[in-house]
Amino acid sequence: MNIDPAAFERYRRSPNDTTTLPRLLLGTAIVVLFWVATTLAVLLGGTYSFVLWQASTGAAPPTGGAVQSFLASPAGILAALASFSGIWLGLWVAMRWVHHEPLSALIGASRRISGAGFLNGLAAVLITSLVSEILLYWLQPEITRGAISLSTWLLFLVPIVALTLLQTSSEEVLFRGYLLRGLANRFRNPLIWAALPGLLFTSLHWSFAATAAINICVLASIVAFVLLLTLLVYVTGNLGAAFGAHLGNNLTGFLLISHQESYNSFALFNAKPLEGAGWTTSDAVLIATIGISSSLLTILLLLHPRSPLKVQPERP
Repeated sequence: MNIDPAAFERYRRSPNDTTTLPRLLLGTAIVVLFWVATTLAVLLGGTYSFVLWQASTGAAPPTGGAVQSFLASPAGILAALASFSGIWLGLWVAMRWVHHEPLSALIGASRRISGAGFLNGLAAVLITSLVSEILLYWLQPEITRGAISLSTWLLFLVPIVALTLLQTSSEEVLFRGYLLRGLANRFRNPLIWAALPGLLFTSLHWSFAATAAINICVLASIVAFVLLLTLLVYVTGNLGAAFGAHLGNNLTGFLLISHQESYNSFALFNAKPLEGAGWTTSDAVLIATIGISSSLLTILLLLHPRSPLKVQPERP
């Protein structure tokens, strides 16, 4: 697979002179501030409303703590996804007043999302996620029907897709857009502009509820997925394909088969939670192998010259 770096070079060179390392750090701090503030507002306001609603219905007080009970509820999941709007707000402020550029500059040199890239990325990940779930079922066939009814699932389908797109796109525009683009403009070494945002993104997925072995296997799978997302930006010079790929990955877990006990309210099926007990080291190795193989297969689907889902570089 021959990769022409011309599209990425246009994207890398697109920032103006205000994209210095100090301004990049300042902009990142602004984004984090808005993200934390939005999360706290949603968390505290949502928990307070949740407790009042439970009291009004005469329900028993939550046993695991009000915050944890709220986040595990359908309303809590929707609120948690909505809190990622803070990233978009922070990036808008940083781009407008720190870098004096439009927010759309982070999408690509053309400042437009590649629709074809988005759809190809989404389709490829949905295909490989299905393959991955079949292999995980072979490893651990404990799958049960979720508590949500099909009619309720259909009712919440559009809101969940919209809020998941909000969440995944905010992460992409921050880690593969703002940070990657800014660092690539200042440094030629991919160990800086690709690895640093990727490691930061990966580290945020550590789960204190899971064992060390499961955490390592999950992080290894995420590293492979980050490699996929970064390659898509490098090949296309646009965030469209990464938007679609990330959306497809998260929709599979939110709506189809959940592997997390705390985020399974809208999933049609529940698999054995990764944060649960009973996983062995060999299980962790197999889970990591399946995750890494899934990302490599997705790379093949999106970059192989003969693939019908091959993504195209953004044209000048």
